[in-house]
Formats: sequence, C-alpha cells, structure tokens
Amino acid sequence: MNAHQMVCHLRDSFECGLGQRYASPDSNWFKRTIMKWGALRAPIQWPHGVATRPEMEQGRGGTPPADWERDCAGLREIMLAFSSAKKFGVHPIFGPMSQEEWLIWGYRHVDHHFRQFGV
Repeated sequence: MNAHQMVCHLRDSFECGLGQRYASPDSNWFKRTIMKWGALRAPIQWPHGVATRPEMEQGRGGTPPADWERDCAGLREIMLAFSSAKKFGVHPIFGPMSQEEWLIWGYRHVDHHFRQFGV
C-alpha cells in the first residue's frame, strides 16, 4: 500500500464505520471480545500485516486512488462526519461497538497508518 492508497483505505473504513459501505463479516467470540479489547484498550501499537476485509483492501475491493487532493479532501470530510456521528454500522470483525469504541477505533486506525507512512 502506498500513501495515496492508504488515504482511500481510511476513507473506505470510515464509510464502513458509518454504515455507508459494506464489509463482509469475519467475527467470532474471540475477535468480538479479546481481540477488540486489545485493539482498542491495550497500550501497544497495532501490528503491521494484519489483513483487512477484501472490500477495504487496495487492489481488491477498496476504492482505487484517483486525484490526491480530492481523495485527501474526502478523507477529511468523512473523518469530520465520523467524529460527530451518533449512529454507526457494525464492525466486520469486532461486531457492534459503542460510540466511544468507534471513536477509539478511528483514532487508532488513522494513527496506525500515519505511523506506517511517517506522518
């Protein structure tokens, strides 16, 4: 994934979080409890190389990069909408989450990818 693809991946992921984009479920008890707690609450950085859902993956089902400025503007817009949202979709791996959990997920997901690219 390059930086432009990462911008599109993050936007796709926020759209999924808002229930605007479908992501196939891949959940079980372990992922909805232990893995979710670790991803949202453990004081460690997310590991690299963890597979995403095919609908969010660049080169598969994710939105392909088009125009850098437009794609970055779209990411900013969806992040603003996400930060003030009261209603969310269901996370394809972690299952239903509270507003607080979604906001933590959003921060940690962006932080994960921004660190990946040294932002």
